[in-house]
Amino acid sequence: MVKARTSAAELVERGYVRINGVREKSPGHAVKPGDVLTIALDNSVRVMKVIAFSERRGDAAAARVLYEDLQSKPD
Repeated sequence: MVKARTSAAELVERGYVRINGVREKSPGHAVKPGDVLTIALDNSVRVMKVIAFSERRGDAAAARVLYEDLQSKPD
């Protein structure tokens, strides 16, 4: 969702991230497969489910297979 860890940490510290519906306050909180993240970005909110983790850092295309966008699913 963001390009750098520092940007992700800032989102958490500002209260823009929820893990399984609970506002997270610690940037170092462990996230595991199955967790649902809600992230407020600019004027939008992203909701995604963690599917897996990668052994190595990759590009955006590689990252997309590691989470499921819950907003793209029909109701």
